[in-house]
Amino acid sequence: MAKRDFYEVLGVSKGASADEIKKAYRKKAKELHPDRNQDDPNAESQFKEVNEAYDALKDPEKKAAYDRFGHAAFEGGMGGPRGGAGGFGGGNGDFASAFSDVFDDLFGDFMGGRGGGGRQRATRGSDLRYNMRISLEEAYTGQQKTITVPTSVGCDECNGTGAESGAEPQTCPTCSGMGKVRAQQGFFTVERTCPTCSGMGQIIKNPCKSCGGAGRVEKERSLSVNIPAGVETGTRIRLAGEGEAGLRGGPTGDLYIFIDVADHPLFEREGHHLHCRVPVSMITAALGGDIEVPTIDGGRSRVKIPAGSQSGRQMRLRGKGMPALRGAGTGDMFIELAVETPVNLTGKQKDLLREFEKLSEDNNPESSGFFKRVKTFWDTMKG
Repeated sequence: MAKRDFYEVLGVSKGASADEIKKAYRKKAKELHPDRNQDDPNAESQFKEVNEAYDALKDPEKKAAYDRFGHAAFEGGMGGPRGGAGGFGGGNGDFASAFSDVFDDLFGDFMGGRGGGGRQRATRGSDLRYNMRISLEEAYTGQQKTITVPTSVGCDECNGTGAESGAEPQTCPTCSGMGKVRAQQGFFTVERTCPTCSGMGQIIKNPCKSCGGAGRVEKERSLSVNIPAGVETGTRIRLAGEGEAGLRGGPTGDLYIFIDVADHPLFEREGHHLHCRVPVSMITAALGGDIEVPTIDGGRSRVKIPAGSQSGRQMRLRGKGMPALRGAGTGDMFIELAVETPVNLTGKQKDLLREFEKLSEDNNPESSGFFKRVKTFWDTMKG
């Protein structure tokens, strides 16, 4: 039986791009995989046919030869551009190579891929996290703080190479510097981390005594951190390159500082606004007057209490809140009045209050209105 045209097998046109050919192969390979078509006796042969077609068309040289000579380019008589009889490895194609290629395409991002030969000679250092607790006053003004961070730094003895006396690391003989080894298992080519070099692609025969070949050592570092005014709990500050040093001269990670602003005994924060609950005497609330309230900058503001003020009344002090972290402007401070009922009264005070109550029946509109509504409710229920 004559072989089908490779473009027809993959379902693409002759002018299809490399990406279109790869996409078509992925789709066909998934559809026709024998594990997904165990009841179809033709599945395996169709699957091999798809892999043979892809193996020929994925490579520019093979594709050019196929476009010119057709299947004859791989049947022994046509010496291909890669030399040797048959040119490209026989009529069945390199099935393992083709499937390994798509396997890398599908899962390379998770396994490190084959880009750059898969080498991991210089591994980036880990990012570090530092939790910093500051006061509300410090969040208001901003601060320059010095912190001590335990981390890994580049080894000075070997300049981060991991080799003693400046010797160069050598290519791993097991994986030839790839950092990975492959094993054929049926249709699949399984890729694993090289056991000899642990994926580094290189080995050090004479490791540095200071760092043990890692190229970095544990050390505490003191860093100066600028805390901008207006930070809130959860604000993250990134210090690029201040994290853990990379293995064998790899790039350094970053340091992330997470801010936690402590609760304040006087002020409650809401975004860039502040709230302050201020107790006032019953007399001041009734007659009105002036009080002094604290502000977050350590100052004082005089607030006029209107006569007849009730608990819960709020007054705004503009510009007395927190500075905005991003952009211009400052929040406001809201004063909430808490009318305080006197306690531990003397006998004379009690008598005076009773007398005052008799004289103030018409001075409590809210309570009068409430009890009138209560009386109406009860009369309605009786009716």
